[in-house]
Amino acid sequence: MIDDSDLNMRKAAYADNLRGLHRRERSVGFVACLLGAVLLIWGRSVEGAPFWAVVAGLAIIGAGWSLFAYVIIRRTRYVRAHPFDPQS
Repeated sequence: MIDDSDLNMRKAAYADNLRGLHRRERSVGFVACLLGAVLLIWGRSVEGAPFWAVVAGLAIIGAGWSLFAYVIIRRTRYVRAHPFDPQS
C-alpha cells in the first residue's frame, strides 16, 4: 500500500517532469515573441523605420506562438503515452 506522502511525492515528480519537457523550445518561443514585439513597436513608432520591421515583427511573433503550440501538442502526446501511474 502506498501512503499519501509517497503518492504526493510521485505526483510532484511527475509534474516536474512534465514542466521540464521542451523547456528550450518554450524559452525560444518566449524570446521570439519579445523580440517580435520590440521590432513591431519600433516599426510602428519610429518615423524612419522601414516597413519590413512591422512584417518581420509579426512573423517572429507568429513563429514564437507556433513554438508554444508545438510544446502543448508534444506535452499532450507525452501525457497520453505516459499517464501517471502511482504504482511505478
